[in-house]
Amino acid sequence: MVGYDPNTNGKKNSKAEVAVAGSASGLVTRALISPLDVIKIRFQLQVEHLSSSDPHAKYHGIIQAARQILKEEGLTAFWKGHIPAQILSIGYGAVQFVTFELLTELVHRTVWHDPRNFSVHFVCGGISACAATLAVQPVDVLRTRFAAQGEPKIYRNLRHGVMMMYKTEGPLAFYRGLPPTLIAVFPYAGFQFSFYSALKQVYEWAIPVDGKKNANLKNLLCGSGAGVISKTLTYPLDLFKKRLQVGGFEKAREPFGQVRKYEGFLDCVRKIFQEEGTQGFFKGLTPSLLKSAMSTGLVFFWYELFCHLFSCRNTADTRRQGE
Repeated sequence: MVGYDPNTNGKKNSKAEVAVAGSASGLVTRALISPLDVIKIRFQLQVEHLSSSDPHAKYHGIIQAARQILKEEGLTAFWKGHIPAQILSIGYGAVQFVTFELLTELVHRTVWHDPRNFSVHFVCGGISACAATLAVQPVDVLRTRFAAQGEPKIYRNLRHGVMMMYKTEGPLAFYRGLPPTLIAVFPYAGFQFSFYSALKQVYEWAIPVDGKKNANLKNLLCGSGAGVISKTLTYPLDLFKKRLQVGGFEKAREPFGQVRKYEGFLDCVRKIFQEEGTQGFFKGLTPSLLKSAMSTGLVFFWYELFCHLFSCRNTADTRRQGE
């Protein structure tokens, strides 16, 4: 169960166990989905149309982009920015799941509302994601820039990137794109948690199973479905965030095609609409949906699995103490 469950009969995981499970699920998932994330970011930042009919477009399809990146930058390019991405995933997962657990428990204890309700999961999921975003936003900006740069590299490593950003752009550079990030992450995470819970109920209704049988498959499928629905509903906001995060990083983007500067969130939306049309709001949607299906499914799968392992260990310890 993700979030507070009043029917756990004393088998509830501690907050430390929830934090570890959230961090571990993020760590494992990030390592697996990094190639899709790099391709998605490249698509989102490309001003030219994602079409082979545009002679100036560097990328125009997932397979073509993968081959191009492999040819020009090598296999390791698919894990560019992996260190800050892992720091992001570990910190984000811990803060998000612990905050979600605390909020759903608070709802149950103060207003006696069912903490498993769709709207409760939506609001608590959105707030917990905003808290996690505020905690790790600087690392997210660094991760985006590492994934966006080509060869030769502007940032040699994480330490060099931090120093360069602080020296040339000031401390506020680490929070570029924060407003659209918060605007995007609240409904995205809210839908993730609420649809995950709702889809599990639908799954259990459609495919009645005995107890914990096929529980891992259920968590994986429902998490994937929640990820696809959430990303589809909120995708343009993610694209705006990425465009704003690479502001001041234009030199590294020059080998990839046209470069744009945006004065803020509304200016970003206006320019993309004027120059790229409504299609521009959905650049990179396909790899993003593939990534969301994998990442959300795996995050919930690993989180539930780790929490279950902790519960089994605690139960075994309790039995030994009672003997």
